[in-house]
Amino acid sequence: MSSAPDPSATAPRRWWRAARAFPRDHPWAWDLLTAALFWLILAFFVLLSLLTGPREGNESLVPVLVVSSLHTAGVALRRRRPVTAFWLVVAGCVVQLVASDNIFPTDAAVLVVAYALTRYSDDVRVRRVGLAVCAVSGFLAVVDWNTFEPGGFTATATGGAFLSAFVITFWIWGDLNRKRQDLVAGLEQQNLALRRDRDQRAALATQAERARIAREMHDIVAHSLSVVVVQSDGAAYAAEHASSWDRDQAAHALKTIGETARSALAETRRLVGVLRQEGDAEDYAPTSSLAQLDELIDGTRQAGLTVELDERGDRRALPREGDLAAYRIVQESLTNVLRHAGPGAAARVTVDYGEPVRIEVRDNGSGTGSGDGQGNGLIGMRERIHQVGGSFVAGPAPGGGWRVQALIPTGTTGEQ
Repeated sequence: MSSAPDPSATAPRRWWRAARAFPRDHPWAWDLLTAALFWLILAFFVLLSLLTGPREGNESLVPVLVVSSLHTAGVALRRRRPVTAFWLVVAGCVVQLVASDNIFPTDAAVLVVAYALTRYSDDVRVRRVGLAVCAVSGFLAVVDWNTFEPGGFTATATGGAFLSAFVITFWIWGDLNRKRQDLVAGLEQQNLALRRDRDQRAALATQAERARIAREMHDIVAHSLSVVVVQSDGAAYAAEHASSWDRDQAAHALKTIGETARSALAETRRLVGVLRQEGDAEDYAPTSSLAQLDELIDGTRQAGLTVELDERGDRRALPREGDLAAYRIVQESLTNVLRHAGPGAAARVTVDYGEPVRIEVRDNGSGTGSGDGQGNGLIGMRERIHQVGGSFVAGPAPGGGWRVQALIPTGTTGEQ
């Protein structure tokens, strides 16, 4: 059994993490704190050097405080107002050039704002002006501080070039970090766009899969229940109105109902397997095709509908999506005949195995094919055929009845 962690043992670690996260979580407070420490420490050394060392000319403490304050203010504003911070430090340097010939420890602020100007400013022109200021700053500093002996032009130029290059290095460092940040931000935006595109594609794929499953469920359930309803109604009518009970007829009706229900249940389970299990969708792909056309016709005849099958050409396998669409067209059309054509209706199924494959289902019933207006049969058939690149027409036939026609290209796989 594990013991509870000791809070006192993790307290230093929590304090250290909070201290490390403080500059990121509170940048403005961190900048103020840094500037305050910068002013106190560096200004202390300036004052100490002035009080203990020799003083030249009329130099007083006022220029020291002014220059140190301007430099410190620039350090405090370096991230929120990088341009303002840069010009504050430049102003401090100008005051230093005019009022003093000494090196101030706060001159390190030049390096800080040179970096901050290119790191945080979006103004290209200001950044270029800052580069020019950095380029001349070293030479002005060497001349002002009079570090080298008079007449030593080479030494002065070399020292100025070195100091300017040092300041420009910080300018380049900030520029590189800004470009890196822009690149990272661009990649993040690109990733967000790719994620949105992926989510949209997934949503569209899910919607298409739902529509496909809805069509499959409609075709399976509508056809099977229509057969069950017809057989049940026929058996009930015979039991109620027949002069004598026909045991064989009742057994035949019940057998047809059972076989139809079991077939529908098997297809439904296979289809629902796509939703309940992970894996290749091909494992759960519907297996219905024109190869099962004879079984479909026989089942419909057992339900009491007279069906004539006319096949032209050699029966052959079609691409999977086209074969399934062809089978569902015949199935749904015969279901509509059972439901809407009226008593005594007959249907004729014609399949021409040409290019494209032509399917026609025609009945001589009295129905209109519209049903109760609540079904999706015709919509689903039209969607199936359009998905495989074919054409679909349904409407009243000349001379009465209803006719469904579909053309299915044999070279279409449905991936269009």
